[in-house]
Amino acid sequence: MGETRQTGAEPIRCRLPPPARGAPVTLLARCCVGVAVSLSLVAPARASNAPAELAELYAQQVDRRLPVPEYERRQYAAVLEGALQDRAMLPLPTQFIVLVDRSPQVQAVVLFWRSLTGESVLIGASPASTGRPSGFEHFETPLGVFDHSVANLDFRAEGTRNELGICGYGARGMRVFDFGWVPARRGWGKKDEGTMRLQLHATDPRLLEPRLGTRQSKGCIRIPATLNVFLDHYGILDADYERALADGRNLWMLPPDREPTPWSGRYLIVIESSRTARPDWARPVAERTR
Repeated sequence: MGETRQTGAEPIRCRLPPPARGAPVTLLARCCVGVAVSLSLVAPARASNAPAELAELYAQQVDRRLPVPEYERRQYAAVLEGALQDRAMLPLPTQFIVLVDRSPQVQAVVLFWRSLTGESVLIGASPASTGRPSGFEHFETPLGVFDHSVANLDFRAEGTRNELGICGYGARGMRVFDFGWVPARRGWGKKDEGTMRLQLHATDPRLLEPRLGTRQSKGCIRIPATLNVFLDHYGILDADYERALADGRNLWMLPPDREPTPWSGRYLIVIESSRTARPDWARPVAERTR
């Protein structure tokens, strides 16, 4: 479904599907094959109660970032708000929300903090890779609002290479954020609708992470390893996991040294902005206009 959100600058015209009536849920997991490689990451610092300080931590700890300009930040925030309104999800408690623009001209993940009153603050943005809609068992990453809950438990990369020597889930121990089975358009055959397991995860640091910013996956959303650690350590998408912990549930995939923020969220929003050219801010660092 096409729509336009205008916020005082050139509008981002984006695609979002109509509100879903529900999708099948299962505890099975599939998508990519996890493998182990060595990866050194800076130990995260403690997050405080200010979104601006979380943004500073993002700048310090996430090594692949995109300089989204202010007018585009406002437009993405408006698109996010529209997606929540369209699905009658408001009001929501103050929380983090992850927005992904699957446009071939963008391929970015944008992290927002959203207040109870609807104020949105951009915490940071990074290149991503969504589904390449061609090839057997490849899906187009679906559009919509997806819930991260304990109904589809996360897991961690196991440390085995696939037949091509690829670390599909990134380094050993990287967290795989699982959003369950969802309908998605197949990239082969009649290219009709099928069902895939939607996950947000790291990828091979040597062979595939340099390709972030282009469509590369089988339908999942690939992100930088340091962003994976950031989301994991601060519990950015762990609102339902925090609830389950408070209820006494044992969740082995949560690290003991994690420092969850007061605003853990649970929603991933995937959109596609209609662009005919890649904006300068979404280009690789070496290609950006100085």
